Amino acid sequence: MIDLKNDSTIALKGFAMGAANVIPGVSGGTIALLTGIFSRIIDALNAMMEIPTWKMLFKGDFKGFWKKIDGEFLCALAVGVLISIFSLAKLMEYVLEYHPVQTWAFFFGMIAASAVVMLADVKGWTIKDILWVALGIVLGVVICTLSPTQTRDDLWFIFICGAIAICTMILPGISGSFILLLLGKYEYIMSAISELNWPVLIVFAIGCAIGILAFSKVLHWLLGRYERQTMLVLVGFVLGSLIKVWPWNDPQAMQAANVLTGDAPTQMHIPGAVIWAILGVVLVVLLEVLGNRKKTTQETPSE
Repeated sequence: MIDLKNDSTIALKGFAMGAANVIPGVSGGTIALLTGIFSRIIDALNAMMEIPTWKMLFKGDFKGFWKKIDGEFLCALAVGVLISIFSLAKLMEYVLEYHPVQTWAFFFGMIAASAVVMLADVKGWTIKDILWVALGIVLGVVICTLSPTQTRDDLWFIFICGAIAICTMILPGISGSFILLLLGKYEYIMSAISELNWPVLIVFAIGCAIGILAFSKVLHWLLGRYERQTMLVLVGFVLGSLIKVWPWNDPQAMQAANVLTGDAPTQMHIPGAVIWAILGVVLVVLLEVLGNRKKTTQETPSE
């Protein structure tokens, strides 16, 4: 039986996750942790990759299959995520065109703060830990340096982008849209969502579906056995990738925006960039405080 109140709550949490995944710097996985649904998402995805689950479907046990994959939960979550992404894509497209420096500064502040928060959560540092972080930094710098600003618009590449980006969506601290940035497809996908470019959206969605199903087991296994090493490499990767979101990376976009807003073509917008970067840091810190408060509440025994 459908529980509208519970489904609405799940959809709202999905909306928050979708908003996070539109912004390169806030992870949908982090939002899932804060709202208490992270484990449920992982369990549902794992269930979808188990052979006995699909045997239920082929045997006609639709009710058992639906319950096994937590279907009502996944549907409500997906509705919230999709509404959020489609409603915010046009806003992202607008601010990147008219205020690129301030927007990238905001992203830069969030991404840098997220990396610092992840490092602060690591206890008992060792030389090996430092080496894992260093490896991640090198990978991030190399990938950002070698990756072209413009990448192919072919549908096969869009499929790959979807498959890779969706995997990071469920990792706390790593943003799927940030991966799209590294692949040179963030603005392209935001534009496709805003303009309802269905061929691109369908291929991207198929890539997301196949990617999350194919890699959910791998991610589950990797985090289960090598969580510390994995997270250290990821945080290093984020730090190394900051060069990709430096606010003044694209002088042409900055000059075009200055023309649109009536500013001097060479206007750097340094004060505005600093303010927006600070706001990005504040947002991440606020999310971390809320997350710690929720964790403390859960760990406090009831009297």
